[in-house]
Amino acid sequence: MFLSTFSFAMANVFVKQMSDMPVMEIVFFRSVVAGIFCWIGIRQAKVSWKGNNKPFLIFRGVAGTVALVLFFITLQEIPLASATTIQYLSPIFTASIAVFFLRESVKVFQWFFYAIAFSGVLLIKNFDPRVSLLYLVIGIIAAFGSGVAYNFVRKLRETEHPMVIIFYFQIVGLVVSIPFLFFYWKTPVGLDWLYLLLVGIFSQLGQVFLTNAFSRERAANVAIIVYSGLIYAISIGWIFYGEAQTIYTFTGMGLVVAGVIASIIYGNKQKKLEKVESTLAP
Repeated sequence: MFLSTFSFAMANVFVKQMSDMPVMEIVFFRSVVAGIFCWIGIRQAKVSWKGNNKPFLIFRGVAGTVALVLFFITLQEIPLASATTIQYLSPIFTASIAVFFLRESVKVFQWFFYAIAFSGVLLIKNFDPRVSLLYLVIGIIAAFGSGVAYNFVRKLRETEHPMVIIFYFQIVGLVVSIPFLFFYWKTPVGLDWLYLLLVGIFSQLGQVFLTNAFSRERAANVAIIVYSGLIYAISIGWIFYGEAQTIYTFTGMGLVVAGVIASIIYGNKQKKLEKVESTLAP
């Protein structure tokens, strides 16, 4: 899981390195590179790339692509740590959407933890002039899109191979980004080609390590480690981009992480209690 968070952090860095590159162009190259790796993985797994539930696979791809595009925009326009922190709201949206989409329940006390996380985001916005209301809203919508995508993934895991789910994500990203290339295109030069390649490679590595971690360990244990990515974001942003943080923004980031992690821990404890109670029931 640490390898996964590191890989995604590196992908984010190379996106930020190309702040003058059109976002849809980055999405296009990312989809091409990651799609090639997915295709190789599908061939090795000896499964059909077509999948079984095509509508849900496409919907997952659309939601994931929208979230990815908006997240890339925030990476280019606001500090790396702030963009990463706002994206960490996605588990809240995942759980909230699951109430309606998967008929899962959210405990009353969990909403309190969600409020703490959102208060952290507002603290960052109010005390960091580099985070405008526009990019805050874009970041929150990106996190919401990720929540929608994760719900489709959870539904699709019943019928689809993980590589097929990821492959459709790349296909949709490719299809959606191509029309934009005719209007917003900047020919990569020099290191741009390397950065584009590395965005695709590290994104795919992050997905592979993430899938592997979730298949070997309880989801709650793995999910918490995701937030180690914030350490990477703060460190890289400070060292390479001079993005210093104030005590208020640090507090806001801490509230986001604490709120989401507390919700995950509380939710899993409640599930365990319900399981024990069900076994004791006559």
